[in-house]
Formats: sequence, structure tokens, C-alpha cells
Amino acid sequence: MTQITRTDILNIVTQRAKDRIKGSVRLEMPDLFTLYVDETGAVESDREADITLTANSNVFYEIATGVQNPASAFMTRKLKVDGNPMRALKIGEILSTEA
Repeated sequence: MTQITRTDILNIVTQRAKDRIKGSVRLEMPDLFTLYVDETGAVESDREADITLTANSNVFYEIATGVQNPASAFMTRKLKVDGNPMRALKIGEILSTEA
């Protein structure tokens, strides 16, 4: 598998989230970095958000590229949620579909 970079994830998350996310989400990738995401896009930051999603960077990349279903990632414990699980799934749907 190709090594996922910060730039790869930052770009695809910004592209998917911009003008589509309501509120804010923190994407924690312990193996790479943490992103703060809102309607303006994504920035590298550990700023507090309305909801926090934690997973390996490959899991987030696979969700963003449509390889991994966000609900199945949550059900198989690849994706951890701190906050409202239903809102997390909605955010996962937004991140996994093109704008």
C-alpha cells in the first residue's frame, strides 16, 4: 500500500467537507496528525470540536475515497466516536462522498 501523507488527507478532507459540514469535527489520527474540520475545510490542529473521530490515517483515507464504509468502520471498531454517533455517521457520509 502507498504511504498516505498529511497533504493527501488534508486535501481530500478539505475538498469533501468545505461548505458541507455543519459545526465542527476533530479527526484524530494517532499515526499521523489531528485535523480540525468545519465548513471552511480542514486544518492541522488539536483544537476542540463538537465531535471527535479517532482512527488510523489509512482508515480515514479509505473512508474519504469510498473504499471503507464509515458505518462498518464504526461497527468493527476501526473508527472511534466521542460525541453523538448518529452525527458521526452523517459526517462520515459527507467525507466519503464528493461535493
